Order: sequence, then structure tokens, then C-alpha cells
Amino acid sequence: MTRLRIRLTACACVLAFVVVGLGAFTRLVDAGLGCPDWPGCYGHMLWPNSEHEIASAENLYPHAPVDTDKTWPEMVHRYFAGGLGLVILALAVLAHKHRRPPQKLPWLLVLLVIVQALFGMWTVTLKLWPQVVTAHLLGGFATLALLWLCFLRCREQAQAEAGTNSASGPVLSRSLKGAALIGLLVVIGQIALGGWTSSNYAALACIDLPTCHGVWWPETDFAQGFNLAQTLGPNYLGGLMDNQARTAIHLSHRLGAVLVTAILLVLATLLWRSGWRDLRRLGAVLVLVLALQVGLGITNILAALPLAVAVAHNGVGAVLLLTLVTINYRIYRRGVITIKI
Repeated sequence: MTRLRIRLTACACVLAFVVVGLGAFTRLVDAGLGCPDWPGCYGHMLWPNSEHEIASAENLYPHAPVDTDKTWPEMVHRYFAGGLGLVILALAVLAHKHRRPPQKLPWLLVLLVIVQALFGMWTVTLKLWPQVVTAHLLGGFATLALLWLCFLRCREQAQAEAGTNSASGPVLSRSLKGAALIGLLVVIGQIALGGWTSSNYAALACIDLPTCHGVWWPETDFAQGFNLAQTLGPNYLGGLMDNQARTAIHLSHRLGAVLVTAILLVLATLLWRSGWRDLRRLGAVLVLVLALQVGLGITNILAALPLAVAVAHNGVGAVLLLTLVTINYRIYRRGVITIKI
């Protein structure tokens, strides 16, 4: 049964990664309002495709003409997300039935999926309100991270049952534990900044590097750029902020990337010095993923946000988050601190 849970959790992780990627694709092709209703699309279970269906849909929603290039990404994303929810529910039922750890984590994931469904609905009904879009993105990353944590726990349980998870080695330093936790927190913060940048269409607010608009510190409006109390709608497709506000958001994300890079390089150095072979390998993986993510970010700016690169930037950001989750999990499960979920 443990093997079944491992396989099912691994499948859920893959599916969650696909859902995160589809969400990024949907945002980047401006398909967030491809369907004006929820959970269907113009009253259809899939999306209107034939001439008759399109005519009927436009008669039902005269304010929202059908664009088939935007309806299918939205509905494909919804169906993959729905499938993920069913897999997570199956994991929770298995955990409850067989009473093996982790037991609470799968039910937490079920609750998170329900909240994600609500945010998905509000994304449409509130017309891409940036606060909701960003929260929806963070919820997707959180779902993926918690599924990965569940996978690590299930695999550890299998090793415990087989008697193969004992290990001894150098004592881990407090600086390593602190750096790992800080690294995880700053990556989460940077992902939130990236979501805010995307939902406010600020990715191309600066199109030059290392300067912005040809200067080191351009005119910015941080008060507007990070005004979380902004009023609703009527429609945020394309964004409603002025250039100075978008520049402030973009600049914050760029400076955040510099901070994250510095902290993660320090963490990688500490991992290499830890004396543990698996932590050294994770340090090497961290550097490689970080380098790829920085390269994709630079390419997004210089090449004017190519779709494939932008989606990849989102996906590698997810891989970076999972790498930090794995590092923290390995450190805390060394016996220094035990986590029970």
C-alpha cells in the first residue's frame, strides 16, 4: 500500500506541475477571461467550437465575443485542475483508510484545492483582479510544494518499513538550517513578486539590462504599484496601472532576483561544506536550477517575453521551490528537528 501511495503522489506531483504550467500559459496568452462564466464555458462543458455553438454563445454573452484561441487554454487548464483535485482526494482517502503517515497533509491539500477552485472562479467573476490572480498562482505553487512534501514523507515511510533510512554523519550547523529556511522564504517571496508582476502586466515595464529605461533608478510609483486595496474592475485584462507603477513592480522583482541569487549561493556553499553527500548534491542542483532561472529571466527581458521562455521561467521557478522544499526537509529530518505533519 505504501508503494501505491508513493506512485499516486508522484503522479499528483507531475499533474500539479502541468497545472502550474497551463496556468502560466493561460495568463501569458491573455486567456484568463477566455470563458466569461464558470465552471463551464459559454454554457458548454468544453467550449463552443462549431459555428452554431459560437453563434449561440455570443447571443448568450453579447459582451464577450468568442475567441477560440482563448477558450480552449482556459478550459484545458480547468479540466487538468479538476483531475488533480480528484487525485488529491484519492490520496486523502487512502491516508485515512490505512492510517499511515502522512495523514493530515493530504486533507490539508483537499482543503487547498477547494480554496483554489474558489480563486479560479473569482479570477473570472472579478475580471482578473490582480490580488485574486496572484493568490491563485501562489495557491498552485503551494499545492505543488505540499504534494512534493507528501511524496518525500511517503518515500521516507517506505524506507523506514524496509529499514534502509538510517544514516550517520557530521552534525549540521545552525547557520545551514537558518540559511535553508531563509532561502525557502525568499524564493516564496520572489514567486509572489513574479505573480504580481505578471498579473499587472509589468514584465516588460523595463526592456533593457542592467539599467531600466536607460537609467539605474527610473521614475517609479511604489504606492500605486503595490496598492493592495485598489478597487475592483471593471476589467483588468491588459492592466490598469500607469507606466511608473509597473516600473516599480518590475524593478522590485528584478532587485528581488538579485537578493535571492545571493542568498541561494550562500546556501549552496553551506550545503557543500556540510559533509553530507546528499546535501552536496542538492547544493549542486540548486546552483544549476538557479542559473537556469536567472538566464530565463534575462532572456524574457531582452527578447521581449517570448511565450516559450516565459512559460519555462514559471516552470523552473516551481522546480526551484521544490528544490528548496527538499533541502529543508532533508536538513530537518536529519534528527536535529523532527517535523510531524
